[in-house]
Amino acid sequence: MGNSVAHPVLRTADPAEAYAKARHLCGLLAERYAQVYVGAVALTVADLRRLAGLLPDAIHDYVEGRSDPVTGETLYFALDVATAADTELTAELPLYCAVEELPDGVRDEDFVRAVGAGPASVRWEGCWPDEPEFGSYPSPGYDGVQLVLNSDESQWCRRTTGVHSLYVHVTKHGDPGRAERLAAAIGGAVLGEPEQG
Repeated sequence: MGNSVAHPVLRTADPAEAYAKARHLCGLLAERYAQVYVGAVALTVADLRRLAGLLPDAIHDYVEGRSDPVTGETLYFALDVATAADTELTAELPLYCAVEELPDGVRDEDFVRAVGAGPASVRWEGCWPDEPEFGSYPSPGYDGVQLVLNSDESQWCRRTTGVHSLYVHVTKHGDPGRAERLAAAIGGAVLGEPEQG
């Protein structure tokens, strides 16, 4: 969603509640793009294999940068998740897995169910409705909804918590009024300061 402003509008211990409210907010978009962006941190081999089975073309990379101890060159994850031994994969964890578009036949709720205990994010992009009476206008490339599982950060989702967070992304410069109206639509309120999305 570009460098949008992300307003937190829900924090809950219940992932089903967070997902249901995210889908409700998606229904409020005047236009929702078909592409759904997902990413997750796999903390265990079981998580990694489950995500790889769902997202076979996912990019896998180290959560924290690694370098060769001799040359200092940056190291990249290079194993085949489908064929590598569990012991090999364990040594590589945690790993970030991401795709810019869900594969055919995979639904966003499939991804939400596949996420383990690591941080994860689902982003639905689109445009909020034109609301000239409030001074709110659509902002293609910046509007959308983001569900963050197991974290309370909208960007990078590296801190693991027992909380699931829901964000509304509103324009490049922010629209606090729209964020408040969207939060009210799910029975909530804007929670704290906006974040860079």
